Amino acid sequence: MLVETVDFSAAAQAAPEVTAATVARINGVALNCGAEVLSAEEMRQRACSELLRQAAIGGGLLDAADVNPGDGVLSEAASEAIDAWLERKLQLPDPSIEACQRHHAAHPARYRTGERVRVRHVLFAVTPGMDVVALRNRAETCLLDVRCHDGQASGSATDPFGRAARELSNCPSGEAEGDLGWLMPADCSPEFARELFGHVEVGVLPRLVHSRFGLHVVEVLEREGGVAQPFDAVRCAVAMALRQQTYVTALRQCLQVLAGAAVVEGVELDAADTPLVQ
Repeated sequence: MLVETVDFSAAAQAAPEVTAATVARINGVALNCGAEVLSAEEMRQRACSELLRQAAIGGGLLDAADVNPGDGVLSEAASEAIDAWLERKLQLPDPSIEACQRHHAAHPARYRTGERVRVRHVLFAVTPGMDVVALRNRAETCLLDVRCHDGQASGSATDPFGRAARELSNCPSGEAEGDLGWLMPADCSPEFARELFGHVEVGVLPRLVHSRFGLHVVEVLEREGGVAQPFDAVRCAVAMALRQQTYVTALRQCLQVLAGAAVVEGVELDAADTPLVQ
């Protein structure tokens, strides 16, 4: 189901926060059992799925007898009905050739082939039940420390980044001072790749990198820029990127409208009382 790949609110960009063991509901339908302790993002995703499941029922695409099991796993019928409802609801135009050309000209680094970076990192993994505020504080303290000593050679006896990776990282690469070697976009999770590729920064990145695995302190050791591709060679990829952007925006607006019309308990969602802007 496509909604699972879309962040519902700006809060989803923050570090995952673990919610207390409470039952959240959408229009009285439980999203979890009281014993579950979920991150805020996991709760939001369940809420989004339930909003769409109920919309599919309301649209006559799913039998009203379909039951949300409360464990975040929808029935196959519900997933298919939601996809059908979204296809009906989000009738979005294809991007124009002019829009594609403007996007390509504004983001040349995104359409290079052969780009790769040599990276090392310190991973602060997020696990269920963890005090994420304390974890983020430790990650930020580590980031500040290694940035204050940025430029000291990797592998040297006085290399603060390597020491931090050995002592603090939750990744097996910590044994190798955090070294991940040379990476290409396909080697990384999408959220990690977005922070590494299409940029020119070398050295310790000035921000924590968020991924599905946790919080990363990242150092870019080297970059190879790859080869820029002309518009005609990547036209389909550009159009796909713009379609995805349009879809994500429309889906977020749609979910906001659904949330605005629903009784939402135990989970924070953005809501709107205005119709979906097509």
